[in-house]
Amino acid sequence: MASAPSLGGALPPAAAAPRLGRAAFYAGAWLLGGLLILFIVLPLVRLFVATSPATLSSALHDPGIVDSIRLSLQDAAITAVVAAILGVPLAYVLARQRVPGGSLIQGIVDLPLAVPHSVVGIALLFVFGRRGWVGGPASHVGVSFFGTQWGIVAGMLFVSVPFMVDSVRIAIEGIDPRIEQVARSLGASPWHAFRRVTLPLAARGVLTGLVLTYARSISEFGAVAILAYFPMTAPVKVYDIYLQSGLHSSAAAAVLLLIVTLSTFVVFRAVASGRLARRPGGAL
Repeated sequence: MASAPSLGGALPPAAAAPRLGRAAFYAGAWLLGGLLILFIVLPLVRLFVATSPATLSSALHDPGIVDSIRLSLQDAAITAVVAAILGVPLAYVLARQRVPGGSLIQGIVDLPLAVPHSVVGIALLFVFGRRGWVGGPASHVGVSFFGTQWGIVAGMLFVSVPFMVDSVRIAIEGIDPRIEQVARSLGASPWHAFRRVTLPLAARGVLTGLVLTYARSISEFGAVAILAYFPMTAPVKVYDIYLQSGLHSSAAAAVLLLIVTLSTFVVFRAVASGRLARRPGGAL
């Protein structure tokens, strides 16, 4: 004989136990996650607190700081475009063709994620320096990577290109290849099918790759500082102020850089999301 439900709508102990277990689980997850969020936010808050409006205004009117931020924004944008031009075709091949050594190629693409960036800078210097394998011959035609914007873009590209290739590859892998086959059966060339069918469907991955590549490039320090310390990008300029004037003097430049980079990142992400929102089911 079934027991009558308890008065007042209270659940019996056997039914309440799973709810209490789930509540305890989520409470523990939020506690651990909250510690991680605090770990990220607390240093940034302390950085803002250490900067007064007067010092921030002084940094804003410092031509050296302003020029370094402008250079970082410009070269990060160039890097994102170069990464898209070179990375999208590679991502397509990795997603659509099963070739011998494909896993090795994918590992090489992801290698910059694991290599220390000071090591990257030294390795790039051997290749793109004045006597490097590429830098030496390039200098004979007037192209120099050491201490130039070319070198800055090279350093940014090395450390950020995995974000572009992986984002686009994952997006293309999610597209049914039969859609491309239908386009080919209707007479479309491989290039036409890629440009008119695959690329629009993979727009989410391309735009995500552009945003992530830009964000990673603008924050790069180690590789750029070794290959092209001058002209100074914003991260290098902040480090230079820290060496010359100390922690508190560099805080204003760091806050200014943080405001600019976060603002541009949010704007680019919003633009990408707006474009994707116009596509069915598209969102960043």
